Amino acid sequence: MNVKPIIAITAMAAALLGSGMAMAQSGVSALKGHDSKAPIDLAADRAEAQDRADRAIFAGNVVIKQGELTMRTARLTLAYANTSGKLDINRIDASGGVTVVSPSETARGDFAVYDLNQKLITMVGNVRLDRAGSYLNGGRLTIDLDTGRAVMDGGQRGANNQSVGRVTGRFTVAQRN
Repeated sequence: MNVKPIIAITAMAAALLGSGMAMAQSGVSALKGHDSKAPIDLAADRAEAQDRADRAIFAGNVVIKQGELTMRTARLTLAYANTSGKLDINRIDASGGVTVVSPSETARGDFAVYDLNQKLITMVGNVRLDRAGSYLNGGRLTIDLDTGRAVMDGGQRGANNQSVGRVTGRFTVAQRN
């Protein structure tokens, strides 16, 4: 068995996942160091404020932008704290098909949770991560916005804590003359 192709495939997988969703040129994730306290712009067909529960619900063609991060979904719930008359958004829950776009990557899934305090985005259900012609599919994707590290796993845990699904993908290989 030739070990070099296995090492090359492992290195490509690590480059896509281990170092985060890296930007094509610099090798640094577009989301690394993302400012989760930056202003959030939001648009939706419908909005409902639930002040007693400290949340707001948005539905229909929801688009949320924060810095270079854009999220599109059918339904979104913002959880917040009201401190001294200012809203401090803590968490964003998205459902009904979610797309998260950065300058160099696109991730899609059934649901997503963006924890602004922990600086984590977790996507679950039929997740696909695309970057520069390469992609990974899995059951869950977690993106750490501090480090730029992205981790994909096969999905839910079954009996005896075994993974039910598998991570699959395709990596493009540069053509050299």
